[in-house]
This record gives sequence, structure tokens and C-alpha cells, in this order.
Amino acid sequence: MSQRLKEEFLELLEKDKEFRYAVAGLVGLEEILKRLDKHEAELVKLREDMVAGFKRHDEEIAKLRADMNRGFRRVDVSLSQLWTTVGRLTLTVEEEALDVVGYRLRNELAVDIKLERIFVDGREINLYGAVGDLCVVGEATVRLGVRLIDELEEKIAFLRSRRPDLLRRRIIKVVYADHAPPSALEEAKRRGVWILKWSGDLTPRKILELE
Repeated sequence: MSQRLKEEFLELLEKDKEFRYAVAGLVGLEEILKRLDKHEAELVKLREDMVAGFKRHDEEIAKLRADMNRGFRRVDVSLSQLWTTVGRLTLTVEEEALDVVGYRLRNELAVDIKLERIFVDGREINLYGAVGDLCVVGEATVRLGVRLIDELEEKIAFLRSRRPDLLRRRIIKVVYADHAPPSALEEAKRRGVWILKWSGDLTPRKILELE
């Protein structure tokens, strides 16, 4: 800008109110525009930060979901293995019970009786066999409780009502158990239930008369 033009411009600012207001307005507008540009840049950065944050959030959620899925798969596998182990253990106890009880009856009572697992109307009986006027009804378990003795009595009553042909005049009530607490043994003695494991008797064997 030339010196002359500067002088004219300053003179107009000094003497012309409308021109002075116009210049002031333009200066203020320029400042506003500068501020808007600055704010726009800040908004752009904020939007970029938010997008990056959402992306990290999505990635964390996806990672967490993948970890949870892996955890659920491990739990499923563990539960499957647990039930398989329990099933094998239960089957082993049942098979051992059939063998040990049958062996004891043959060698001590000279009773050759075929023991097997049976189902009557959907109810399972782990040990059952009959020969002549004698029958054997029993259960096999890893740990004996009083409730299992109750269940054995309930199953005998169930056979009496649904399949009396499976029962005989004399009966041996038996439970083959690896572990038996004193309370269960006391109840078994009271009801005449023979409790044993592979190493020997836990309660006396009795042959009872069915009423």
C-alpha cells in the first residue's frame, strides 16, 4: 500500500463514521472467521479422536467376546470331561459291585445268582437278581448317604407295587459303596441293609423275609 493511499485510508477512518464502522465490521468478521477455522480444526481432531476411540472400543469388545467364547469352550470341554469321568467312575462302581456281590454270595452262601442292572418303568436298579425263593435288590455308589438307603427302600416298595413277580419271599438288601459315613451305616443296620465294599463288610449281611 502506497503512502498516499495509507493517508487517505487513515483520513477516512478519522472523518467517515460509516467507513470506520464498515472497517471495524470487516476486522471483526475476519477474527470470527479465524476463530471458526480454529474451532473447525479442533472439531475435526475431536471427531478423529472419537473415531479412533470407537475403533479401540470395538477392538476391545471383539477381543473380550473372543476370550469369553474361548472360556465357554474350555468350560464346555471341562464339563464334558467331568461328566465322562463321573460316568466312567459310576459304571466302574456298578460293574465292581456286580462282580463282588456275586462272588461273595457264591462263595459264602453257595447261591449262584445272576446279578444285573435293570430298569422298571424308567427307574434304575443297579443290582438285581433272583433264584429260587431269594432275590437281591441293591445299589452301587461312590459315597453312601442316608438318602440312598431311603431310595433303596422306595425302589423295593415300587417293585412290590409294579413288578411283584421280580420279588421273592426272601430278600437281601445291599448297597456297594466306597465310602460310608457313620450316620448312613447306623441307618443301614437299622433297616437290615448289607453295606460292603471290595475289602469287606461295613454292616452285617442279612436275609430278610418279605412281608
